[in-house]
Amino acid sequence: MKRRAITLAVAAALVVGAAAALLVWSSRAPLEVQAFIVRLSIVTLLLFLIILIGRYFTLLWFGYLHHLEAGGADAALRAAREYPPVSLIVPAYNEEKVIGTAIESLLRLDYPRYEVIVVDDGSADDTLAEATRYSGEYGGCRVRVTTKKNGGKASALNAGLAMAQYPIVLCMDADSRLERDTLEAAVAHFIDDPSVGAVAGNVKVANRGSLWTRLQALEYIEGLNMARRAQGFMGAVNIVPGPVGLFRRDVVVALGGYDRDTFAEDADLTVKILTAGWKISYEPRAVAWTEAPERLIDLIQQRYRWTRGILQALGKHKRTLLLPLPDVPLWTSLVQMGFEATAWPAMNVYGHLFFAYVAIAFGMGEMLLAWWALLTLLDLVAALAAVGMEEEQLSLVPFALIYRFFFILLIDVVKLCATVEEALNVRMSWGKLERVGGT
Repeated sequence: MKRRAITLAVAAALVVGAAAALLVWSSRAPLEVQAFIVRLSIVTLLLFLIILIGRYFTLLWFGYLHHLEAGGADAALRAAREYPPVSLIVPAYNEEKVIGTAIESLLRLDYPRYEVIVVDDGSADDTLAEATRYSGEYGGCRVRVTTKKNGGKASALNAGLAMAQYPIVLCMDADSRLERDTLEAAVAHFIDDPSVGAVAGNVKVANRGSLWTRLQALEYIEGLNMARRAQGFMGAVNIVPGPVGLFRRDVVVALGGYDRDTFAEDADLTVKILTAGWKISYEPRAVAWTEAPERLIDLIQQRYRWTRGILQALGKHKRTLLLPLPDVPLWTSLVQMGFEATAWPAMNVYGHLFFAYVAIAFGMGEMLLAWWALLTLLDLVAALAAVGMEEEQLSLVPFALIYRFFFILLIDVVKLCATVEEALNVRMSWGKLERVGGT
């Protein structure tokens, strides 16, 4: 992690140095060159805003259509369904602070029959002992705990799949806890549509006591779940999240389970399911509360790993993007995944630097202010819409004022560094977030 911080610091220094050099050069450039830069800045501003507005309103529109489509089934329909038993798999490595809370949330689920399989991945703390305290029968639920030599999250998930006895499996992180009706809401998709191979749940931030975690809470609602709603309308969600994802067990087994050659095993498995021709739905009522990174260094490490893992998953399936007659929802979903990981961060960082440079070099502060105000208004509208559909806390909406120009800019710089290092094949390790617990 120390090396990662040094890399980010060097990258920031290079960007600042390049901007300063460009500023000095432009101040001495001929008038016609300066005029060309001004014209270029206006054209770039317009293109940036068109892409940004188009992206936001496309996600909002399709997300709203999914919101209308996903209205809760009436009581008669719910009663008519025959819900199959479900296996819940919880991989855990050094999670003694949170594993008890996770299991307790599973024991409170409102579902007729299910099993919980906790896979201790060779933890060095008391995770195994904490989990073992819950082994046994609890009405319609049975808790089983196993341990294995440390082999990584994908290995632990595959061990749980091998133990699972039921046709539907739910995979969740050990730092998460599920809402009571999560299983019923998500399993309904498998019952109502045989072509659905997986269901992505709704991940929310549980710890909201600091600026960083509140910004992440808004990001999950506006930036992640809004996109999943839009993708869910097309049945092509591109990442089934680790904290709450449901799968047809036979589909996952037929595809070889979780691969260990990426740092985003959830994204990789999702793409494999989509390319095999299965639909992936999104269920907003299948809620998992997760613990977001409290420290900036942990947040950077997490987003760095996410980005490199997504790029690795896309690299494995790049042929799908080159098909002459592609599956449009699948192709669109994969393109969006790559765009959000690489092109969009580059555009966002470039736009901030470029417009700041123009404002300083040519005294166009009014244009910069108008640009900032327009983007902030757009973020406020998007935050209000997303918070409304999620029935979330309105107190999160004001954080949209600093969301793009502070938080998202930082995240995009991390994504760019991760993209460069992935292109250079720089060695990396998984890393482990320090848990706080008690949320």
